[in-house]
Amino acid sequence: MIPSLPRGKVERYAVAGYVAAFFLFLFLPLAVVAVFAFNDANYPAPPWRGATLDWFAGDAARGRIGLFADRALLSSIWTSVVVAGWVTILAVGAGTVNAFLLERATFRGKTALSLAMLAPLVIPGVILGISILAFASRLARLADDVFGLELDFLRPGLPLVVAGQFSFIVAIATLTIAARLKRFDHALEEAAQNLGATRAAVLWTVTLPYLKPALIGAAAISFLMSFENFNTTLMLVGSDPPLTIMMYGRMREGASPVLNAVSLFLMVASALLALVLLRRPAADTPAR
Repeated sequence: MIPSLPRGKVERYAVAGYVAAFFLFLFLPLAVVAVFAFNDANYPAPPWRGATLDWFAGDAARGRIGLFADRALLSSIWTSVVVAGWVTILAVGAGTVNAFLLERATFRGKTALSLAMLAPLVIPGVILGISILAFASRLARLADDVFGLELDFLRPGLPLVVAGQFSFIVAIATLTIAARLKRFDHALEEAAQNLGATRAAVLWTVTLPYLKPALIGAAAISFLMSFENFNTTLMLVGSDPPLTIMMYGRMREGASPVLNAVSLFLMVASALLALVLLRRPAADTPAR
């Protein structure tokens, strides 16, 4: 449709109604969760019983343990942050190397390697987790039987969770960085080398600064995808559950408004992170 052409009243109302319905479907559940995080009731659902901060600060007299007093929940949040941090570092580092390999190098089997890199993205998370768990367990058993080595990092636990999440998140980081690298003007590197810069200096002062927005974006995507991952993590987790696994266990025992408080806390944190990332490109843009 050409935007300059006039549209009828019915068409305008239909478009406005669709947009309104879409955003209502998108944000209404989040709004309900946010509101009932302050509900003065022992269940996270209507009816409204009044406002309270018990599900954040707690109230020992009423037997309510708030989010900031729930050591198990806080520990699971920290576990998720640690796992997401390691996955982000590994995914961005490996993704940068992969991007240079796919965009700059020429070798036989490059297309097949690209397709193999994308394979984890189309494999269901549960299947991916089970496959990694089975493979790691077989390696651990083999090392124990043949060499007498106890390789605990191949048993269910945080190292295996990091490895499982890294296996598919690295592909997304690679695609994000490669898309930026593809638009890079090689003449800038050639000009720097003609002026006497070494390859390392060119990479550090010319190429990586150009890739900085993609690196930041890949890091943010990797961190958030790792933090919210459930399917793969469920198959590989050990005795230290991340937040998604902890919340799943709490939901099976019985829903509590504390889970609404956790959800609101994460929504606010994600929104703040998004605002920082949206403002950063403007701050990095040189003044004209």
